[in-house]
Amino acid sequence: MVETKTEAYRQSIYAEVTTRVIKELEEGRLPWVQPWDSAHCGCAMPHNAASKRIYSGINVLILWAAGIDKGYRSQAWLTYRQALAAGGNVRRGETGTIVCYADHFTPKDEEQRAREEGREAQQRAFLRRFTVFHVDQCEGLTDALIQPAMPLAQREMIARADALIAATGAEFRVGGPQAFYSPRGDFISVPHRQAFHDRINFYRTALHELGHWSGHRSRLDRDQTGIYGSADYAREELVAEMGCAFTCASLSIHPTVRHSDYIGAWLAVLREDERAIFRAASQASKAADYLLSHTPAEEWPS
Repeated sequence: MVETKTEAYRQSIYAEVTTRVIKELEEGRLPWVQPWDSAHCGCAMPHNAASKRIYSGINVLILWAAGIDKGYRSQAWLTYRQALAAGGNVRRGETGTIVCYADHFTPKDEEQRAREEGREAQQRAFLRRFTVFHVDQCEGLTDALIQPAMPLAQREMIARADALIAATGAEFRVGGPQAFYSPRGDFISVPHRQAFHDRINFYRTALHELGHWSGHRSRLDRDQTGIYGSADYAREELVAEMGCAFTCASLSIHPTVRHSDYIGAWLAVLREDERAIFRAASQASKAADYLLSHTPAEEWPS
């Protein structure tokens, strides 16, 4: 079968992003745990400045990396047309950041076969690219679009994290020597808060385990049957790591690494399948969204 230009184009997106993530991991850096303390912008999820929509999946990693590498002051992005519609424009000479989104199409031959067989045609997923610009790359925008959000004090972060944990209704067993989630028992075990030198680390740990909890068959139904050391186990750990990072950032908590010793296993998974990081990032976004849905922003303590 001859590969079409469209198929090659789709595959190049997967390969390009996966190669970039592999390079980061090989150098000991995790794309979902950036050096926020040295960044100009506060820790937050990247969002569209016009629609306020939060970017998800692999685009979070792409935009975090671009924003921190270039020293931008916020996590706000726009398309070229959105900048014009907002009364501004992208400055001459600025280079945008390419992100992507999943779409679906139905091949013509599949439509024909489906009609002949009396069934519903099956769609195929593919990625589309589009370009966004950071608001710092634009001029003429209103202050409401370009003004960075004020960072939260730690007490506010903790209040929001406490509200989320309570709202999930997850069973927490506090006092054990280790933190883990039991899919079979559907409970989370964490050490006492006093065991954490930095109080905020209790919440980073709890949110990581809640990332696993979200994957239970009664919730998001991820495959959690992998045994320690297996590729399936590494994939689930990758989802929980990124899901925790996305949830932390949504609460203005700086993400940290829970299990850096899995880097070798993650590299093996990504080298074997160039779409693995896309699937993991998508599942991580779903996990973070699921957890955050329990506590609407308007109900968070201010």
